[in-house]
This record gives sequence, C-alpha cells and structure tokens, in this order.
Amino acid sequence: MDKKNKWLAFVIMMVGLLSCNNKDKVGKQLVIANTLAVDRAELASIPYREFLKVYNTHSAPKRFKLVDDKGKEYAYQLEKKGSDSIVNVLIWIAIPANSEVRLHAVSGEPTAVTTKTFARYVPERYDDFAWENDRIAFRMYGKALEGRPDDAQGLDIWAKRTEKLVVDEWYKTGDYHKDHGDGLDYYSVGMTLGAGDIAPYAADKIIYSKHYRKHEVLDNGPLRTTFRLSYEPWQVNDRVVSLTKTITLDAGSQLNRVELLYHFEGGGKLPLVAGIVLRQEEGGKIIKNLSKGVAAYWEPPHGEDGTLGIAVLGQTDLPEITENEGQLLAHFSAIADQPLVYYNGGAWDKAGKIHNANEWEQYLTSYKEKVNNPLSISIK
Repeated sequence: MDKKNKWLAFVIMMVGLLSCNNKDKVGKQLVIANTLAVDRAELASIPYREFLKVYNTHSAPKRFKLVDDKGKEYAYQLEKKGSDSIVNVLIWIAIPANSEVRLHAVSGEPTAVTTKTFARYVPERYDDFAWENDRIAFRMYGKALEGRPDDAQGLDIWAKRTEKLVVDEWYKTGDYHKDHGDGLDYYSVGMTLGAGDIAPYAADKIIYSKHYRKHEVLDNGPLRTTFRLSYEPWQVNDRVVSLTKTITLDAGSQLNRVELLYHFEGGGKLPLVAGIVLRQEEGGKIIKNLSKGVAAYWEPPHGEDGTLGIAVLGQTDLPEITENEGQLLAHFSAIADQPLVYYNGGAWDKAGKIHNANEWEQYLTSYKEKVNNPLSISIK
C-alpha cells in the first residue's frame, strides 16, 4: 500500500472513531422540551436517579458541568429536600416556544452560580421568617410578635426592583420602609391574610391560627429555596386542626408554591380561604377567573411607592371567589393528611416587569399554563 492509500485509510479510521464518539455523546443527552407556544425561562427538574443515566460516576457524585452542543454552560442546583441525598437536578434554562435544548453532562468544576433565592429565620425581628428571590420578597410572622401593638397576621410582601438579595441588608439597617433604590416594604397586612395566606373558613368567618411555631429550611438556593413552617393545633368549630406549610420559591418567579398538610379528626373536608386584603382607596382592580384558578388584585397606587399586584392561584380551577372581612377570598378545601397545593405572590410595577392589571392577569394565566405543562425532560 502506497503512502497515499495509507493516509486515506488512516483518515477513514479516524472518521469512524469520531463518529462512534459522537454517537456515544448523543446517547447521553438530556433533551429539555418546551411544548407551549410561548418562550420560557425557568427551572427544569430531573430526578437524580434518572440523571445518573446521563452522568454515571459509579461512585460518590463528582463535580460536573451541563453544556449544550455549542459548549454553552447551564446553571443547576442539586435539590435535597431536607435529606442527605440528592433528590433532583434543577436546571435553569431559557427555551423558546415549541423548542428543545440538548445538554451533555461532562466532568469538571462548574461555573459558580449566582444565588437568586434565599430564606432565613430572623430572631432579631420578633421571630420573622423571611425569603426572597431575584424578583420579590416575603415574610411570615413568628410567636414573638403575638400580642404586640404592631402584630399582624398574614403573608407580608416586600417590593423589590433589584435582582440582588436584600433580606439580610434590610434587616441589618432596619430602614426598609423607604425606597433607597432597591425597593421597600410598604405593604400593610394588619389582622388579615395579607398577600395570599390561607386559613379555615366557617360560618362566613376566617378562623386564624396563631403564628408559626417551627421552621425548617429544606433547600436554600442558589436557584430554588424550600422551607417548612409548622403551626400548633387550634380550634375550628368542633375540630382541632394542625398545619404544616411547605413553601417553595424559584428564581425568576413572582409566585410561591405552597403545599399544605392539614391534620384533623372526623373525616370530611375542611373549608379554606386564601385571602388578599383589599384597600379602601379608589383605583384598584379585582381579577376573578374561576376556570383559570385566578383570584388577584391590582392595588390602588400608593403615592410615589407605585403599585403592587397580589395573587392567589389554584392548581386547578377555583369553586368560588368571594369578598368578606375586607378581603378577596379564593375558596379551597382540604382533606386530612392529604397535600393541597396553591400559589401566592405578587409583582411591583416599579420593578419594570409587570406594569398594570392586564399584564398581571396575563402573567398569572400564563403561569398556570406552565404549571399544567411543565418542561419535559428525556434522555436520548
């Protein structure tokens, strides 16, 4: 065989090897698909056991990167849900309408992910529990606030117009009722359900619990934060009811996912309402859509502070939306020891993402569609 033919044979062999390597690479791809006709930017979740089919170390987990065919790296979080083991791999992805993205898991140190979600217990401020993402912030009140003149009952919301995390800074300075450029807390909760908290409902009356008693952080960023709040038993007519709330906030989301677990004896259903306090000022807009599961409110403008939109979103449709005790009430019902999921949250017009009631309603109906049609992940 002359030199020319030897060289040609070598080239053919190398092409074959490269082809085999490429086939092997394709066989270990994560394919993330968006089946909706809208662009999406959110977390995709794959069970860790499934992920190991793509990246199997045969040992303790090693550091890895997620990259597409062009070498673009994608941020991820290993979700543990309060355990010592990895449960899910959460992948932050922006994906166009009716499109898919193919990712490879390769060994190596991933680029550090900017922390976009955070929660903590705040003992220095009457047992508050506060949490936030790159869009909005919230807090629930603790036992130490009970009985004080400044006591409040439901979910508080902080207006943010920065992607940075502010909870620690605002608590440290204590100066968060004035906007210094990043936002402020001007929302008034009072003795109501505030920005979408939930409570039993009997004889047209909201039966409030005391403030939460225990807290447990299950995951704390960088892309998803999940925590659990526990409440001591309280009397609801002839029932003694106890409750745990597991709240999840993802990067980029205006809404919390709230999973409720009520315990009570006697069977049957426990009527509930998730409420939004209504303002006396003129100019607000109430949004009701039973079939979409939306109960929302675009508040009247609050002077130079701008305007907040608040919402409750059912995982399915809502049977009823009413008004009582100065609040917009979305009706739910719970079965003992069976999880019930709904969503609550808000948006601030000065953050520059959602500017009016129509945009708020569009965001909520789109959010509901995405909840019902999660990004699909397959292995090819």
